[in-house]
Amino acid sequence: QVQLVESGGGLVQAGGSLRLSCAASGRIFGIDSMGWYRQAPGKQRELVATVSSGGITNYADSVKGRFTISRDNAKNTVYMQMNVLKPDDTAVYYCNLVRGIITYWGQGTQVTVSS
Repeated sequence: QVQLVESGGGLVQAGGSLRLSCAASGRIFGIDSMGWYRQAPGKQRELVATVSSGGITNYADSVKGRFTISRDNAKNTVYMQMNVLKPDDTAVYYCNLVRGIITYWGQGTQVTVSS
């Protein structure tokens, strides 16, 4: 089993920055892919960014150039630095870990960007 715990969310003004962290515990393998998704009220959950075990990253077009995902395999932690935040970035952000056909999710952390 894998447990994921997110932290770092909060309230910030437009143009500000936040850094999200997701600590994984349990049986973690270096081949696992990790990422961040978000869900705004009334909308479907959407991909924000992913990072493979080898460090290959993928971003949603809406966050390219503003968000940076990274991982520390020694600490079983994935981070996401979010800069130049916009009100449209307001959502609950979820961390996930993918191992083959199994996906684990964290409980989510709220990010609110005021205009």
